[in-house]
Amino acid sequence: MSGIMARKIGMTRVFRDDGKAVPVTVLEAQPNPVTQIKTVKTDGYDALQIGYRNQKKQRLIKPVLGHLEKSGAPPVARFREVPMPSREVSLGDFLDVSMFVPGEKVNVTGLSKGKGFQGVVKRHGFSGGDTTHGCKSHRVPGSIGQCATPSRVWKNKKMPGRDGGKKVTVCNLEVVQVDTEKNLLVLKGAVPGSRNGYLLIRKQRSGGEI
Repeated sequence: MSGIMARKIGMTRVFRDDGKAVPVTVLEAQPNPVTQIKTVKTDGYDALQIGYRNQKKQRLIKPVLGHLEKSGAPPVARFREVPMPSREVSLGDFLDVSMFVPGEKVNVTGLSKGKGFQGVVKRHGFSGGDTTHGCKSHRVPGSIGQCATPSRVWKNKKMPGRDGGKKVTVCNLEVVQVDTEKNLLVLKGAVPGSRNGYLLIRKQRSGGEI
């Protein structure tokens, strides 16, 4: 099990051999350099630290540059940890889309689109009040608590507030196409986040677990 970082390009559709149109998301997954190998002996667990998006040295602080020079990896702007892959890797190696094959399932993690401050209808899917003459409660939450007892609003009550902009994982997305020459990965369905957003694509464990 392992994974790589990618950038969301956008959505389109492809046609299967039987003529069916399949909505897909195209991701650009440039080769991810291995910047650190964590082991149980040194860090308490096994994992790989990978980087993504080439960056100018002038934009990185000296501790980060020293960390990258130690691993022999080029300057990158983002770091993430992924599970240790089955094959042996060393510092400075690259992980690319060749690790995926069409037909397998992956899990995609990203930052959902921020919606700003929203009401309960859009944020939680409340039905709202009647849209008839005389009704003054069209999109309000309604009663949110009692009067004398307990004289307060319970915690975790579904209320208006900031919507989106959270870490979201979508599971069991099918890999439709893999283009190793252009470093493209085509997944069936939609993935979290907006265009040009960064995602983490992880291979599933045996049995479909996350």
